[in-house]
Amino acid sequence: MEVTVSNTHPAPPFDVELGAVLAALGEMLPPTLTPEMIGPMRQGGLLATPIDELIGDRPIRHEVRTVPGPDGAPDITLSIFTRTDHVPGGPGIFHTHGGGMIIGDRFTGADEYVTWVMDLDAVVVSVEYRLAPEHPDPAPVDDCYAGLVWTAAHAQELGFDPARLVIGGGSAGGGLAAGVTLKARDIGGPALAGQLLIYPMLDDRNETVSSYQVDGFGVWDRGSNDTGWDALLGDRRKTDAVSIYAAPARASDLTNLPPAFIDVASAEVFRDEDVAYAVKIWEQGGVAELHVWPGGFHGFDAMAPQSALSIGARSARMAWLRRILGV
Repeated sequence: MEVTVSNTHPAPPFDVELGAVLAALGEMLPPTLTPEMIGPMRQGGLLATPIDELIGDRPIRHEVRTVPGPDGAPDITLSIFTRTDHVPGGPGIFHTHGGGMIIGDRFTGADEYVTWVMDLDAVVVSVEYRLAPEHPDPAPVDDCYAGLVWTAAHAQELGFDPARLVIGGGSAGGGLAAGVTLKARDIGGPALAGQLLIYPMLDDRNETVSSYQVDGFGVWDRGSNDTGWDALLGDRRKTDAVSIYAAPARASDLTNLPPAFIDVASAEVFRDEDVAYAVKIWEQGGVAELHVWPGGFHGFDAMAPQSALSIGARSARMAWLRRILGV
């Protein structure tokens, strides 16, 4: 399945297995998310299975906490997941969910992070941050940062080693994880052992080759990206008024950051900005592990978790987490 685009760059073909999945989704998953679709998408939800059903009979405890938000902002909600036989002193993972800054909730991505709880005996804390356009930048990143600060300060109570705390998330959550990591570095926030950036949303400008290649097909195409960034940044978008915490691709200084894991698919908008972020980290003497999954579309591992490419992607993330966290 190969698609060509008008900017003269042919789009990479989809993996045969994933292309079939995408074709089967058909009209249920329109490639372009417009502003008018935000409300209905929120009502429909991104998590097909309620969290309690997803946990099922696995020995996982789910606790909900309300903690202080950023100065002058409402409190935020955190979901805390631990094994019922949890051994204190192990790793902690602070999770920032995806959804293009405009949809999703703290359970988006739970199908993957519950495996981190089970396989790593990690304490996973997932944050409910405010969404754009009702709450534009800096609300989402400020909420995530406040949640991280609270989590790190309560490491002993939650049962993890503060020296083994990683931040991670997918898509918009990956962008927020990168932005929070930069903010923590710049203002002396919590020390992080690593940043897990799963096909992160990093650049508001939408001007890379891959951002033009994926237009009108696939998942989260060029138009969807415009919808998300416009909602987050409004008139500031594509100007010098955009913060590096909102759009980490704009950061010129990527030194003194914890090791990064960055993965992305070859047939998605975010490919080139994510590769460039890894390259910039290397150029400045930092540590990054980069994977570009050939033939994948955005979010392929969540939509087709049994595909060979998805199994490989999630295995690579787990292997990195084991190394970084010493599990």
